Amino acid sequence: MIFHFDFGNWLRMVSLAWREESPRARRRYLAVLLAWVPLVASFHAVCFALDIILFPSLRRIRVRAPVFVIGHARSGTTLLHRLMSRDQGRFSAFMLYELYFPSLLQKKLIRGAARLDRRWLHGRLARRVRAWEERRYAGMQGVHEMGLTQFEEDDIVFYYSCASGFWITKLPYMGELDFYHVDRWPPHKRRRLMRFYRECIRRQLALAGGDRIHLSKNPVFAGRVEALIEAFPDARFVVPLRNPYETIPSLLKLMRLSWRRLGWSEERQRRCLRILAEQSFETYRHPLEVLARHPQTPHAVVDYRDAEADPAATIERVYQQLGLPMTEAYRELLRAEGKRARTHVSGHAYSLEEFGLEAGVIRERLADLFERYQWDAGPPAPAGGA
Repeated sequence: MIFHFDFGNWLRMVSLAWREESPRARRRYLAVLLAWVPLVASFHAVCFALDIILFPSLRRIRVRAPVFVIGHARSGTTLLHRLMSRDQGRFSAFMLYELYFPSLLQKKLIRGAARLDRRWLHGRLARRVRAWEERRYAGMQGVHEMGLTQFEEDDIVFYYSCASGFWITKLPYMGELDFYHVDRWPPHKRRRLMRFYRECIRRQLALAGGDRIHLSKNPVFAGRVEALIEAFPDARFVVPLRNPYETIPSLLKLMRLSWRRLGWSEERQRRCLRILAEQSFETYRHPLEVLARHPQTPHAVVDYRDAEADPAATIERVYQQLGLPMTEAYRELLRAEGKRARTHVSGHAYSLEEFGLEAGVIRERLADLFERYQWDAGPPAPAGGA
């Protein structure tokens, strides 16, 4: 398959950037969309095409029973993904640099360059890359730990296809661009995107070992559950749920930090935050509704409080519900992880009032979930989360 590029989304982004009122922002957006994106996408397309020629064994790689961790941002998706990814030898997952370079050829060249750097340059190149990482992601480390060799969200693999939700962190057009509701997209467009995604996973499995299980963590995939089941009929899902009094303002704070660094006006920030807050209710409901329509699809719904209090017991229940055997070595690793997790407190502070959110409105919109998970048992978390 050739590299996927969503020309419809790209043209829409260019059109919005062209009408941008700020001359400085308009020049910046158009430079990215008209020069940088086509250049990088073309490079990826060439490498993607060469994969089949240079690595004929890639044709034999199959994506079998992938696991998707899907839930509202800040609900524990990262915690569960990190814990499961430590089951060595079982799972394969994308690191950040592998998402930005989706071709198997690109991944092998980067790994080869790293080996040469260690052997002949005594790690000088690696030290420069780490210094760049520290500068690039310094502002996010107290909120969301990032790095080129950290496991990250699969949605980034669509970035240069102009089909990634991460574009919303770069362009102030939330509500005019929709990367979230893939389940509502026309069938041909949705299937083309998912076919490309399968090809990206196949390349990652070829790198990690064809017998591995792909493990994905993506809050934005909460709007793509139907498409994922359609593309991967044997898929398995893990859905963490956390008190929305904590998750919704935490997500809004994270996004506002990003948008402020880009110099967006307060009015634009408020408009995008209102749309994002409304989308949060769908993120809680849509995965559960789709999975209810597909009872044959293995899935586990996880209370975040359980994962935080006892990671070992929680992951063991998840494995049982997904039909995954657990080794004793991994069980011991989880017990040790649980002891460390209970000593960690985040420095990321947030509150409902900071964003003009009313607890009563959230309670009303998600009343059945509040009753099922007894989120009213304690007061809303005022400032921070673990």
